[in-house]
Amino acid sequence: MTVFPRTRRAALVSAVCTLVASGLGLTGCSEDPDEGTNGVGKLPPATIQSKTKAAATAAETVRLSGAVVSNGKTYKLDMRLKEDGGTGSVTSEGSTFRLLKVGEHLFLKADADFWNPADSESGKGSENDSGKGAEDGDESETAAADKLDGMYVKVPTGDPAYKRFSGFTDKDVLLAGLLTLHGTLSTDGHHEQSGTRTIRITGDKGSGGTLDVSLEGTPYPLRLVRAGDAGTILLTDWGKNFTLEEPDEKSVVDYGQQLPTS
Repeated sequence: MTVFPRTRRAALVSAVCTLVASGLGLTGCSEDPDEGTNGVGKLPPATIQSKTKAAATAAETVRLSGAVVSNGKTYKLDMRLKEDGGTGSVTSEGSTFRLLKVGEHLFLKADADFWNPADSESGKGSENDSGKGAEDGDESETAAADKLDGMYVKVPTGDPAYKRFSGFTDKDVLLAGLLTLHGTLSTDGHHEQSGTRTIRITGDKGSGGTLDVSLEGTPYPLRLVRAGDAGTILLTDWGKNFTLEEPDEKSVVDYGQQLPTS
């Protein structure tokens, strides 16, 4: 007996139905899009959203990848998160840095350019008549940046950077902010994300964001398009464990009270 893949079977059924309906005047021949699913596709959109949020909260781990626009800046993320921290990379304004958070300890790793961005205007107004003031300052900053190149910098909890970056490594905080659709909820049909069947829910017919929810197994959110062109995020590797541990002491620079740059 020949076994057809689900998508080919659906296409075959559709074609047969079209022929039957046109030739015999029959109607009602169709395949139930929710057949063999977890059933959330038949629920009201508000219930679907509630169930997918609960599933995301209960999951021990997740991977987020894509882009987030916040305060006029675009952040490209590739983060793996769990209940006690996370790790991954963030790219913003041409600079890429790595974040690692284990418990309350946050570490940031970047190259020298990140710590000492090129600025042709630096030093103007601060150099003395001989020009040595600016040169000495530039050399000092460059030397400091070179020491940080490729090292993990332990971010002080009181530094503004801690609050700004730790949110990228906090699973519950990040998901709570991302998985909210704005406006009136509605469903927008059945779709597919990376081979998995989904039901799509929208806020204000898409202007308030869209969320694709898995119809297979646990109703995890799989793809989010944020309202206001604020980025698209893929959510994968739900429940897949990974190791999270602090870097060894030789790879860490502890600046104590405040980072050299903010």
